[in-house]
Amino acid sequence: MAEFVNKSPRDLRIGCAVFFFISGFGYSSWASRIPSVQHDLHLNEAQLGSLLFALPIGLMATMPVTGRLLSHYTSRSIMMFGALLFNAVLLFLGLATTVWQFAVILFAFGSGRNLLNLSVNAQSVGVQSLYPKSIITTFHGIWSMAGFAGAAVGYVMVSFNIGLLYHLGAVSLLLCAASIYYYPSTFHQKPKPVERKPFLILPDKHMLKFAVICFACMACENTMYDWSAIYFEKAIYTGKATATAAFVGYMIAMTIARFVGDKVVTRIGIKNMLNYSGWFIFAGLLLAVLVPYAIPAAIGFMLVGLGVACVVPLVFSIAGKSATLSSGVAIASISTIGYFGFLLVPPFVGYVAQAVGLRWSFGLIAMLGGLIVLMVQKIKE
Repeated sequence: MAEFVNKSPRDLRIGCAVFFFISGFGYSSWASRIPSVQHDLHLNEAQLGSLLFALPIGLMATMPVTGRLLSHYTSRSIMMFGALLFNAVLLFLGLATTVWQFAVILFAFGSGRNLLNLSVNAQSVGVQSLYPKSIITTFHGIWSMAGFAGAAVGYVMVSFNIGLLYHLGAVSLLLCAASIYYYPSTFHQKPKPVERKPFLILPDKHMLKFAVICFACMACENTMYDWSAIYFEKAIYTGKATATAAFVGYMIAMTIARFVGDKVVTRIGIKNMLNYSGWFIFAGLLLAVLVPYAIPAAIGFMLVGLGVACVVPLVFSIAGKSATLSSGVAIASISTIGYFGFLLVPPFVGYVAQAVGLRWSFGLIAMLGGLIVLMVQKIKE
């Protein structure tokens, strides 16, 4: 039985939305400064890819731990701990000066992000139960809006040559303060012990196409977070400010698409939406590769933002209606494969870029958009 004192559903909805904002703003603040880190540490593309590998490893390593914690403690408690860890680590990223320091701190950053993200999604389910109509997708739109805001602030910081410590340190303090202030407005419910499940839940043959779509989309999305600004610097030869602006444009497009996606799906249907999304990803990355100039590449990145915005939640909504698996098992199985795309592909981009160049690596990632289009054709109406 959910318990909350003197808090209206509106207050709880605002509290949950704030933590989604905190998650998105903190992550994009880091992503906006990746080119600065590469420059300061004198890393080539392969070395940067290896360094960035530490964050998703931290995220994946803490997944089973977070699941167990959520079965023993309230989601609001785990969310608060995750938010404080996530934001405190931002400060330490500003203090790091060597590759090994960044690797250790990025591992902790990924762990904090996982604690925060899983628990805040559990919170959103609790808040949704208080409303007769669907409100849960707007929380993800708020995450994207926060990501855009964090990228925009990063652009300003880079433009005025503000150091990494001052930028990430200020963000860390403000987000920690917001976490503490809004914690009383979060949803309190007693944890429910969950049935022990295997570490990896893999999809059956009926779910495989959805898993592949999820893998391709999450791989493209995380590649854009980690490499979009660097692509502008190294492949298009722009300054840091322009490179960060390209990332901001990508975030704007993704944010807008997530807020209007439900209306578009109502008009054209989920399968058509997924098909167009795949084509947007393919065309956007190919445009950036074949026409390596600032404006065409920026337009291409915005097309990618439109493409990746709604794929994963739409795939979850279809897979959750499986006739052979329960919705929870179906979604968990394709999420497992999807996170491998999030984990493995961005470092692969660095290795390919070091061997043959960033344009070739982004050209290969464009093929994942085509793979989405191919897999969507296998979905029955």
